[in-house]
Amino acid sequence: MEIQKKTFLITGGGSGLGGATARLLAESGASVLIADISREAGESVATEIGGRARFVETNVADEGSVKHAIDTALSNFGGLHGAINCAGIGVDGAALGKEGPHRLDSFTRVIQVNLIGTFNVIRLAAAAIAQQASSAGGDRGVIVNTASIAAFDGQIGQAAYSASKGGIVGMTLPIARDLARYGIRVVTIAPGIFDTPLLGKLPEQVRQSLGEQVPFPPRLGQPREFAALAKHIIENEMLNGEVIRLDGALRMPPK
Repeated sequence: MEIQKKTFLITGGGSGLGGATARLLAESGASVLIADISREAGESVATEIGGRARFVETNVADEGSVKHAIDTALSNFGGLHGAINCAGIGVDGAALGKEGPHRLDSFTRVIQVNLIGTFNVIRLAAAAIAQQASSAGGDRGVIVNTASIAAFDGQIGQAAYSASKGGIVGMTLPIARDLARYGIRVVTIAPGIFDTPLLGKLPEQVRQSLGEQVPFPPRLGQPREFAALAKHIIENEMLNGEVIRLDGALRMPPK
């Protein structure tokens, strides 16, 4: 799939993995709709990119909010050819800890944003992408999701996060099969430990220690490396229905 002159919706596009992806796709000639819950962060990236970008404050778990973001992409750029799902949150908490059972509301919140929010964007974006003209090979567009190696190697206190990311992994193949008739591919990236704003809050010594756990290269992943994989997925039409670990061969210990 050609990226130039195509339009992509990027959730969580105001920072981290989503921000890096928005920048790279715009550099490659695409128009990008940055959908982020943070107006300050989203507008900053859109301003940096310039005319190829628009920002819409978006709650991925809300149907009306996502519809508005998609409508904005259609009205500003004339179409929608892909969605990159990078929006997500995390919360620590053991199923049973010193303060008692895991809070149900916090567990529900993580599932609502990470899993249901991802599905909400997939279903609504797919409806818009399906209206686009197909390429000679029948390709209309692509959806890239973000899971995590926590889907496979969840650590102590990560029940909510791992469940949400495991759900994204689990729905990748059936949705790819659902959308195949429309020429829409679905691929999920499962990143390891990446240098995102969340990790940026940690002391440098802790960040260095986390990076050294990676077999090779022994460092934190860079958002541009996630973006490069997302770009390749878009361009390589044989990538479909797959979950790709991007983790430097890291396998997480229990804690």
